[in-house]
Amino acid sequence: MTGRRTLLVLGSKPDPVLPPRTAYDAVACANGSGFSAARHRLPVPEFTVMSAILGGVESGRQTVAALSGLRTRRLYFFPRPEKPRRGLRKLVRTWKTRRMQPAYLRRMLREVSYGYAEFVVRPHEHYDRMVRRQCAGHAALLEKIAVKQPSTGMMTLLIGAAEEGFTSFILSGFSFELTHAYGANPEIAERGTRESGHADTDVMLVRHLAATLREVSTTEPAVHERAGLPLVPGRSAADAEASE
Repeated sequence: MTGRRTLLVLGSKPDPVLPPRTAYDAVACANGSGFSAARHRLPVPEFTVMSAILGGVESGRQTVAALSGLRTRRLYFFPRPEKPRRGLRKLVRTWKTRRMQPAYLRRMLREVSYGYAEFVVRPHEHYDRMVRRQCAGHAALLEKIAVKQPSTGMMTLLIGAAEEGFTSFILSGFSFELTHAYGANPEIAERGTRESGHADTDVMLVRHLAATLREVSTTEPAVHERAGLPLVPGRSAADAEASE
């Protein structure tokens, strides 16, 4: 593929600030942000990245329920890292993570009639290498990633650059918080904070990506202020609906 291709990477925050339709060529979603894409009549996502954790937590079930009847063209399954185990500990680990396997997510999505043309499954090591290649030479960032991996939203951005051939990126619907457009995230009450556990890693990573991928911008003032991304014009989805 040649030429400039701009990807709108859509997160799940309530009331996303959306760029004009002419500003991007395709949409990519992370976890449940397909709900926002459909609600605000955006194009069907070119691809969506879903974390294995959706099958193992209450908020994941809430996310999948919000996607009822929707679809994406390609669905990337983002696995959890595997820790070396042996014997009984390996068996216990396998049992605990049985709901974080590709087959379980496919079953959950089938139950809500969520459609896709292609389901992409690769080992976690594939995505780990992708991140590390992009962050080569940035020791502090690599140390941060070793402690806490990037969020599914940041992986969506990376996959767009490394596997989908996009050259320019606009982040909308991001806030580095646990908020969801489709309901109150139960993890906020459980953790006692709105801040995502991935926030520090994501902020450092997206700053680095903006420097290395060049064309990474955002419509969200909160992301502009915290991560220093260029702020591009956009319109609150709520304002757009109110004017119609």
